[in-house]
Amino acid sequence: MPAKPAAASRRPAASRTASHSRTYAWVVFALMFCLLLSDYMSRQAINALFPILKAEWHISDAQLGSLGGVVPLAVGLLTLPFSILADRWGRVKSIALMVALWSLATVGCAIATTYHEMFIARIFVGVGEAAYGSAGLAMLMSLFPKHLRSTIAGGFTSAAAFGSVIGVALSGIIATHFSWRWSMGVMAIFGFALVIIYYLIVTEDRMRRASLDNTGETPTLGHAKVPIRQLFAGLFPSRSIFFAYLGSALQLFIQGTLFVWLPSYLNRYWGMPLRDAAVLAAGLVLVSGLGQFLCGAVTDRISKDSSMKRWNMAIAYCLLLGTLLITAFHLPPGKLQLAFMGAGVFFLASSFGTCGAIVASATSSSIHSSAFATMTLFNNILGLAAGPFFTGVLADAVGLEVAMRWLPYTAILPFMVYLIGKCFYAGELRRASAG
Repeated sequence: MPAKPAAASRRPAASRTASHSRTYAWVVFALMFCLLLSDYMSRQAINALFPILKAEWHISDAQLGSLGGVVPLAVGLLTLPFSILADRWGRVKSIALMVALWSLATVGCAIATTYHEMFIARIFVGVGEAAYGSAGLAMLMSLFPKHLRSTIAGGFTSAAAFGSVIGVALSGIIATHFSWRWSMGVMAIFGFALVIIYYLIVTEDRMRRASLDNTGETPTLGHAKVPIRQLFAGLFPSRSIFFAYLGSALQLFIQGTLFVWLPSYLNRYWGMPLRDAAVLAAGLVLVSGLGQFLCGAVTDRISKDSSMKRWNMAIAYCLLLGTLLITAFHLPPGKLQLAFMGAGVFFLASSFGTCGAIVASATSSSIHSSAFATMTLFNNILGLAAGPFFTGVLADAVGLEVAMRWLPYTAILPFMVYLIGKCFYAGELRRASAG
């Protein structure tokens, strides 16, 4: 008889421990979300300073463009090798080092006195940011159960859209009231404050305990000593995973194009002043970020632990994206076009959380940073970088209005890729069952 009260007393204690671990996991999520905000604020803040820097340093538009472009270039080139290092050295320590580095580099931007000094500082901003997205997402995946992976991936990465808008807007306000150097300085201060909070809250012991309570699995948190040949085999464990990487990138082809060309489109064909066009485009970017988060949550709600259902959701999102944007860009400028455009951009990055969950389920947790870095590499080269370039080439040939009208038809490509990936995944499931 005395055993029952003892057992009953243990159950509330276990419940309190599990509740504490869930709370800790969401605290870490909020902190990692804010760190990604800081990442994109430091990356994009300089865009608002271009007119000031051009007048002060007498530099060309090409040089200004290089200050903006060198950061994503460094991220694209270094994301995979640095993520491999994070998997080997430890994600908790690696992330602290990354944030400190990009914040210090942002201080370098604030004190730069020439274009060349600024260019070097911007390179180091990219070096610091190169592996944060992949390592941060891998660390969050180790904290939450599988049925929340799309929500976590979509919610975490939506910080990129919010950070881009906040960074540009805040930078312009600070530069107007104080100076452009303070614009960069505030971004650096925000990063340093966050890394101190991160250092105090996130430890490997706390992460390991929370993961055991929330997922029942012991996280690697990096420290993976995987041979390089075995690593690359683990990054592409099946044909379906290759198509997940590819589909995500092809869908972001549309996102990258719209983010770059929407202000010009609204200025030329809506007759909007450039300032108003930029504000409306920024609002659509925020809609995209909100959609990225909510689509991840909806995917988890519908799919639970089924990767097959996640493939179906990715296919459905592409169909909605293409249909809404094709309708929007065939309408004349006005409120109806804006309504369809807003509905379409809601699904711009809808599949990122879905594909992130598919990739996480198919790859070892010990190499998740490297797996998400591979996804980032595909996204940057085939999506975010290729989209604006090829649309610009088409616009030179036939005009921007025609180019934007044809852009939504490229949603057919990820739609077909996801269909093929789903077929391969179904075959892999059948072979696994037979085995």
